[in-house]
Amino acid sequence: MTPTLRRTVLIVALLNLAYFGIEFVVALHIGSVSLFSDSVDFLEDASVNILIFLALDWSARARARLGMVLAGIVLIPALAVLWALWGKFTAPMPPEPVSLSITGLGAMVVNGTCALMLARFRRAGGSLTRAAFLSARNDVLANIAIVAAGLVTATWPSVWPDVVVGIGIALLNLDAAREIWEAAHEEHSTAEA
Repeated sequence: MTPTLRRTVLIVALLNLAYFGIEFVVALHIGSVSLFSDSVDFLEDASVNILIFLALDWSARARARLGMVLAGIVLIPALAVLWALWGKFTAPMPPEPVSLSITGLGAMVVNGTCALMLARFRRAGGSLTRAAFLSARNDVLANIAIVAAGLVTATWPSVWPDVVVGIGIALLNLDAAREIWEAAHEEHSTAEA
């Protein structure tokens, strides 16, 4: 694989890791399910891109197997949402809407940048780079929903916009995991043949 791809996934990993810290702190401070879920997703994305960085020179079969593992890693934010939802149901306070929207907007900028950086490589590294691209693309959609949840919460203070977006993020991750698994399985079958 090209040095450009390797450098790109490393930059994407570092951007994700940096924004994980920001979003996690804000999520805990304002009690947001959607930001908590998205922050865990940033950590998962950083891990995925670091693994891709390390595995780019592996054989097609080994990369395909790692792609299958990455499909499982993408599911981690869905589990984090369940934990955050439990906390929200036991203490149903809406998150602070301005911080929710601003943090979601920042996440959208970071994820949009990462998606644009990865777009030209989404077919170059098989299931691995496809995993990174799909994750960043889905995260932009999730971030738009977080900003909207903040705006709705500012108008009608309620936990529900935040909860619904948190669940939506989990569903996006489930779909991305399915797509990554299918691509990795196809890549593995091709490598075996």
